[in-house]
Amino acid sequence: MPELPDVAAVIDATVDEHAAELIGLRRDLHAHPELSWREIRTTALAESWLARTGWRVSPLPRTGLIAEIGDDGPTVALRADLDALPVPDLTDDPWSSTVEGVTHACGHDVHTSALVGAAVAIARVHELGQLPGRVRLLFQPAEEVMPGGALALIEHGALAGIDRIFGLHCDPSLDVGKVGLREGPITGAADHLEVTLTGSGGHTSRPHLTEDLTYALGKVVTELPAILSRRLDPRAGVSVVWGIVRAGSAHNVIPATGRIGGTVRMLDAVAWSEAEKLVPVLVEQIVAPYGVTAQVDYQRGVPPVVNDVESIVLLGRAVEQVVGLSGHVPTQQSLGGEDFGWYLDRVAGAMGRLGTRTPGGRTYDLHQGNLRVDERAVAVGAKVLAHAAVAALTG
Repeated sequence: MPELPDVAAVIDATVDEHAAELIGLRRDLHAHPELSWREIRTTALAESWLARTGWRVSPLPRTGLIAEIGDDGPTVALRADLDALPVPDLTDDPWSSTVEGVTHACGHDVHTSALVGAAVAIARVHELGQLPGRVRLLFQPAEEVMPGGALALIEHGALAGIDRIFGLHCDPSLDVGKVGLREGPITGAADHLEVTLTGSGGHTSRPHLTEDLTYALGKVVTELPAILSRRLDPRAGVSVVWGIVRAGSAHNVIPATGRIGGTVRMLDAVAWSEAEKLVPVLVEQIVAPYGVTAQVDYQRGVPPVVNDVESIVLLGRAVEQVVGLSGHVPTQQSLGGEDFGWYLDRVAGAMGRLGTRTPGGRTYDLHQGNLRVDERAVAVGAKVLAHAAVAALTG
């Protein structure tokens, strides 16, 4: 009886064989970024890779696709997001964005290329008869908008029969070859909040004869964050931050309308479920003494990403297989939103942070047009995802 090939070695060798092509794919995606729900070309590129490696591909109605390989048994999902941001590319790389005002400033080009690499490796494992179950790939559109594309995929059955799901997200504060892991909440719930106040307005010399809307608006700006920190569990890490404050057009006129907008973020799913009902009540109580009328538009965004303990163990073992025991490092919690949380709200799984910084090089920030990544991260991510999928299937 012939000796069975070592699956880990097959994964690594297959990714290494295609490493240059995968970097080429990443550069192609970076040069041709597409905004949320417009990822037509990006979807087509991913589909062409999968179709020639034996995956059963199901394109989604708008953009994105679901692909599957393997036979009966446990099923593991791997996810990558496809969309770029409405941010101008400030780099001068040969593969810089050719689309004005749009670039992959969050590393989704790396995510997509890494998942394609994992797909090629997993297809090879399946071809050798070594895949003990099924793997499903989720190439997800529209992570950068709310509601995100994760909900659309779930509605199309992306999680049906799934036992576990894994994903990676670029982290430019970690060196390439490192993957940040954390049990429990790793990113926060992120909601949009807009408050519009209306009143009679009037002259600033007679505030007692008007409804001082600007003063009331200022009270909401300062008091809502303070009150929420006392009405919700402080361990939830509740954060209310305003990005828009607009009222008035003259120094001596109390305006009749004003608007503020911002985000509400937290790390706890229970607190997240309470915030939507609590915020309008608190706003009404804050403005009541000033006689103005408040309209609250609270838009729930994404839940926190809460990593399952067993999934983190499996992801950690995958990292160790790729880069050794020192490859995975603890990572901090972030209040940034990530719609991977919708998947983990339904099935067990984990998201890790994929290092993209060149050792000794500059630390960039996400969502900035000058973001550069060490492209060796593509192969690292591909191997880690493939190893994690196989490890989850074998138990």
